Amino acid sequence: MANVTDLQTKYSKLAQEYSKLRAQNQVLKKGVVDEQANSASLKDQLKQRDQSLRKQEQEMDSLSFRNQQLAKRVELLQEELAASESKGKKGKSKGDSPSQHGLQTQSVFNEDLQKKIEENERLHIQFYEADEQHKREEAELKTRLEELERSSEQHQAVVDGLTTKYMETIERLQSDKARLEVRIQSKSFFFRLCSQQQLRRCQSDLNRQVKQSSSVIQEKVPFNDTKFSDYNSLNVPPHNRRHQLKARDVAGQALSFIQDLVAALLNFHSYTEQRVHIYPLDSSIEPISPLNQKFSQYLHENAAYVRPLEDSFLQLHQSITEDTVTVLETVVKLKSFADNFSTYTHFLQKILPYQLKSLEEECEAPLSTAALTAKNRELQSDMKRITSVFEKLQSYINLLALPSVRQDALPQSSTSAVFTQLAACLHSLHDAIKEMSKHYNQKASLEQELPTVTQKLCTTTECLLGSLGSLNSSTGKIATFFSNNLDFFTSPGYSPRGSTVALNPLQAESMLANKKKAAAYIQAVKKPRPQSVPYREALSNRRILTSSTESREGLSQQVQQSQEKIARLEQEKEHWLLEAQLGKVRLEKENQRIADLEAQLAAALGGSPDSRTAAAASTLVGDEESREQLIKTHYMARVGELTTQLQISDSKAVHFHSECRALAKRLAIAEKSRETLSEEVKLANQNITRLQDELATTKRSYEDQLSMMSDHLCSMNETLSKQREEIDTLKMGSKGNAKKNKGR
Repeated sequence: MANVTDLQTKYSKLAQEYSKLRAQNQVLKKGVVDEQANSASLKDQLKQRDQSLRKQEQEMDSLSFRNQQLAKRVELLQEELAASESKGKKGKSKGDSPSQHGLQTQSVFNEDLQKKIEENERLHIQFYEADEQHKREEAELKTRLEELERSSEQHQAVVDGLTTKYMETIERLQSDKARLEVRIQSKSFFFRLCSQQQLRRCQSDLNRQVKQSSSVIQEKVPFNDTKFSDYNSLNVPPHNRRHQLKARDVAGQALSFIQDLVAALLNFHSYTEQRVHIYPLDSSIEPISPLNQKFSQYLHENAAYVRPLEDSFLQLHQSITEDTVTVLETVVKLKSFADNFSTYTHFLQKILPYQLKSLEEECEAPLSTAALTAKNRELQSDMKRITSVFEKLQSYINLLALPSVRQDALPQSSTSAVFTQLAACLHSLHDAIKEMSKHYNQKASLEQELPTVTQKLCTTTECLLGSLGSLNSSTGKIATFFSNNLDFFTSPGYSPRGSTVALNPLQAESMLANKKKAAAYIQAVKKPRPQSVPYREALSNRRILTSSTESREGLSQQVQQSQEKIARLEQEKEHWLLEAQLGKVRLEKENQRIADLEAQLAAALGGSPDSRTAAAASTLVGDEESREQLIKTHYMARVGELTTQLQISDSKAVHFHSECRALAKRLAIAEKSRETLSEEVKLANQNITRLQDELATTKRSYEDQLSMMSDHLCSMNETLSKQREEIDTLKMGSKGNAKKNKGR
């Protein structure tokens, strides 16, 4: 046990360390995901910056081109101005009108030149601002890149630390595994030796106990119901009590599942009725459509169709008792349950068109989206599927109920196929309910996004989803229960000897009565014995003997009573033997005394004195009484010794019996502990394998992520270097243009 506790503590420590590592792994994964998201956002920002830089480059190109055009325009204007001035000087003598025309032209040129100069200054200012903004963005990107590099180095250090830690953990786990395997092999070898020795001892003890118990039963149980050839010759199947107990238990479990199913169906129909009054139109504000009114009226009557399912199955469970015969031909109450199930199926068929039309009205609502319409279409198909599955269940249940009405309605060879198909239909019903619950959940999440949704609709939808969840759970339990007990349903519990014909209800009802009549007939025909047991008492005694706890207690009480009775009879036997011996001795003494008295009488008649005769007679009487007392004391002591020895033997037998039972229990406990230890070792091996797989997967994913991050950083460095070069070239170009403009 100490080794087991050590293993458990070690496994608990390993589990705690694994949980810590797993939590750290989750945090690291989250950090990596955040960094990936930040990297993606930085990529987007970089793309935007590139786009803005390209736009600025285009603007700068356009500005430089425009500047060149303006410079050329200014040169032309200057040339024209110089030409006009020279012409003006030459033509001063020609009059005033040409000079005025030249002045006007010069003023126009001056205004145009002033505008171009102002536009050039404005463009230079914009270019300077764009250059400063680009420098600021470049500095920000550099700082951000440095931060990312530092965080990448930190993450790399964390990944390296976790990798070393995981490798140490794996090595420690492998060493622990090897050590545990060695210990398990040694313990298993020792345990096999001990278990084999204990098993041999227990088998020998149990064989001896079986022999003793069989001898006691043969001597003490004079009546056995299963050994009468007269009863067996009637070709009536014996009463299978174990089958009846199993049938009773299975019916009880099925009743609890049916009750859960009925409650879930009632809630589902009731909350559907409430939802019809709320959506798509609220009945408290405006009247709902006639279709929904009719649908609500039908849904309001759901209890009249659902409640009889529970009541009829409760009657079916009550009809299955220990003293009855439970087969398909004798379960008469199954027909009422099948009728009620058919009624409920017809109810589902009746409300199905209204359900489909109601969902179509929801699709035609003003605020209904395309996603809601798609979910309503899926719900319509789910409703149709559930109704069809209920129809299949109805047909199979009606088939199983037919043998109780007409014996030859369902061949016995087809029963197993019907039960198998019924199990498949139950699983199909569970799948359909699960799909409908999933679609309702998706529909409810979509309805939450509508602007006109009310709190009353949300509450009703939550209640409807809860009823669907309970309906899903109850149908899943019923399907699993039916699949697990399919072997019991398809196994023949009762069948007459040498015949393949099933029982009919009349045979089943008369079978137990025939047993009693046969027993009474046998008791009447056979000669009465003084130690015979009545039939009812024999059946009750056998029922007590077959039960586990009562049989042991009853046998121990009978053995104790028998031992006390034997001891008392032995004492009485010894006492009466002693009395007989004493009586025999007394008789001999009386005969001797009579002979002596006759001799003395004869001598007295011959002249002997009377006083001598009286003294001799008194002496003889005293010797006889003392001798009798000694013999009685000796035999009483002998009887006490024998009684003590018998009690000691009985106590030893009881002690040995208790020791055998304790050894058997210890063997069973040891077997269970061995099985649990083997299961724990398997689970530990599985956990170690899973941890190794997870570690390899995590390591591989981290390596992939680090390689991706390094590639990304390299690409970002290349991009930044290219941008730096382009910016430098643009700066150089802008400085050259500025110098040219100044020179001009």
